[in-house]
Amino acid sequence: MAPRRRRRRPWHRTRAYRLVRSALLITVLVTVGVRCGGDDGPADPARAGLQGPGRAGQGPPPRPLPRSRPTSLRIPSLGVDAPVTGVGLDRDRQLETPPIDRAKLVGWYRGGPTPGESGTAVAVGHRDTSTGPAVFAALAQVKPGKLIEARRADGRSAVYTVDRVKVYDKVGFPDEEVYGATGRPELRVLTCGGLFSRRTGYTSNVVVFAHLTATK
Repeated sequence: MAPRRRRRRPWHRTRAYRLVRSALLITVLVTVGVRCGGDDGPADPARAGLQGPGRAGQGPPPRPLPRSRPTSLRIPSLGVDAPVTGVGLDRDRQLETPPIDRAKLVGWYRGGPTPGESGTAVAVGHRDTSTGPAVFAALAQVKPGKLIEARRADGRSAVYTVDRVKVYDKVGFPDEEVYGATGRPELRVLTCGGLFSRRTGYTSNVVVFAHLTATK
């Protein structure tokens, strides 16, 4: 970084926040997209292919868990162990995110699956704020095969294994690929990525794809 830190625009004032808050169908009702900077919107969520088949070659997942709200999210390889808050839709049916003054908090979309439930769950967090690095500052560095553990209010945990990490440009964000139903419990963890400019915000999105491999 340069010796003088540029003041970064809080995420809730960037295009990243507006895309994270845009509504997409998840299972029956809603899922979310993430966009950082720029003015191009995502594809129509109703056309995101949410009834598509599961991914091949991954093996059968463990039995899905019943519904129970998440309480914390761990990514041991990154040293992340963060509390989770539920995020929903505001009156404009846009997804809320963790408060900008709680940079180490993860948001879990409560309108979608809870940890270990069938379907594609979504967790979001800040990459950084005007005060420095946030909970997902190193998210792009997580490697395939590493674990993500989501603890639940019922005392159980859902353990996901990372399949891949992708950085998508804000233009042409692949809604179907990211949010499409897979026929098994999966998790998407999202934050901003790419380059940052004061005028347009971040250029890209970091998306971690993971699937359920254990419960405990």
